[in-house]
Amino acid sequence: MKVPKTMRRLCPYCRKHTEHKVSLNKKKMASSLKRGSKYRARLRGRARGIGNLGRYSKPAVTKFKRTGVKATKKTDFRYTCAVCKKSSQQPYGRRAKKVEFI
Repeated sequence: MKVPKTMRRLCPYCRKHTEHKVSLNKKKMASSLKRGSKYRARLRGRARGIGNLGRYSKPAVTKFKRTGVKATKKTDFRYTCAVCKKSSQQPYGRRAKKVEFI
């Protein structure tokens, strides 16, 4: 995937189109122990009640199946405005094996 080093796009802070410097960040994986995931687990009925709920006390896995790993990671571009120097993220990532800045 070829991406330009700078591009003109709308700056949400300046509220106008300006030059933006494009940089690539590492995609962070969401932790299963973050507050949001614990909250969602509670909504689903896990992590409730008394007793040992270590990782929600799920039953033992009887059949172990190894899942395949995806060959690509999603991109995580950050756009830094040349005028106000504030950065914004892309709305969603596209899968790419290799990202090249031209």
